[in-house]
Amino acid sequence: MRGDGPLDEALEELVLGAPRRYTRLQVGEAAGLDPDEGRRLWRSLGFPEAGDEDVLFTERDLEAVRLMTRLTDAGVLEPDVREAVARAVAQSMSRLAEWQVGMLLRVIEGQRGQVTPQDSLEVAAAVVPGLEELQSYVWRRHLAAAVRRMVVTSGADDEPGTWPLVVGFADMVGFTRATRRRSTAELGEMIERFGSTTTEVIADGRGRIVKTVGDEVLFVADAVGDGAAIGLALLERVRTEPALPDLRIGLATGPVLVRYGDVYGEVVNIAARLTAHARPGSVLVDRGMADALAADRRFALHPLRSVAVRGYRHLHPWRLTRPG
Repeated sequence: MRGDGPLDEALEELVLGAPRRYTRLQVGEAAGLDPDEGRRLWRSLGFPEAGDEDVLFTERDLEAVRLMTRLTDAGVLEPDVREAVARAVAQSMSRLAEWQVGMLLRVIEGQRGQVTPQDSLEVAAAVVPGLEELQSYVWRRHLAAAVRRMVVTSGADDEPGTWPLVVGFADMVGFTRATRRRSTAELGEMIERFGSTTTEVIADGRGRIVKTVGDEVLFVADAVGDGAAIGLALLERVRTEPALPDLRIGLATGPVLVRYGDVYGEVVNIAARLTAHARPGSVLVDRGMADALAADRRFALHPLRSVAVRGYRHLHPWRLTRPG
C-alpha cells in the first residue's frame, strides 16, 4: 500500500475519531494526571514513549484520561492496579485490531488487487462504526455472563479474586514440525480451524477460553463434569478435522487466582505439566479431578504411575476416557 500524506492523515483521523491536537504534557495537565503516571499508562497500552513535543493525542484521548482519573478519584479504579488494567485491555484489543485489519486487507485485495490509501479510507468509513458497535455488544454479553457467574459461584470461604475452577490446556501435537512441512496458506488454515473448533467445543461445553497462544489453548470451566466433557469432546472433534493434528490435554481443578482475564496458581501449573506429559490423543487429569469424577458414569478413569515434572516430584495423573 503506497503512502499518501493527506489520505493517510484522513484515514488515521477517521479511525481515531478526531484529529491530533495535544502533546502528552498537555493531555496530562488538562486531565490532572501526573506526567510520570501518564507516561506509564501510555506504555502500558503498548505504545512507544511519546516525546514531550509530539502532537499525538486527540480530544478522545483527553476524554479517556479524564474518565480514568475520575474513576480513580472515585475509588473504582485503584492507582496500583490502573496500569495492570490498561495492559490487560490493551493486549486483547491489540490482537483484535491486528486481526481486523488483516481481514479487511484480504477482502480489499480479493476485490481490487493492490490496496491504496483511498481504498482503506473508504473501507474504514464503511465498517469501523459497525465494528465498534459490535464490540460493545459482545463486551456487554460477556460482562453479563461474568456477573452471573460471580453471583452463582462465589462462596463465603473463597479468598478475594480466587475461584474454584477446572483449568485445561489443549496442545496441538507436532505443531513445530507441521510449520516446516506446510505452506503459509495451509498453516493459516490449520490455525483457523484450531481456533474455530476449540471455541465451538469449549463454548458448547459451558467453558471459557482464557487465551490461545500459538498451538495451545487455555480454558476454564466452573464444574468438574463440564471440564472433563470438554476435554474428551475436543479430542473427538479434532479427529474429524483433517487439517488438525492430534491434541494432548491436561486438566486440573481447585482454587484459581483470576486477574485481568488470566488465571494463575498451582492448579494452572499442574494442568500445564499434565498436558506436557500426555500422549497424543489423550486427556490426563489430576487427583482432584479424579476424586470428583469417581462416581460420574459418563467417564472412566485409569490411574497411571506418578511422574516427576518440573516443580512436582510425585505428580499422580489419571487418564480420562469414555466408559466401555
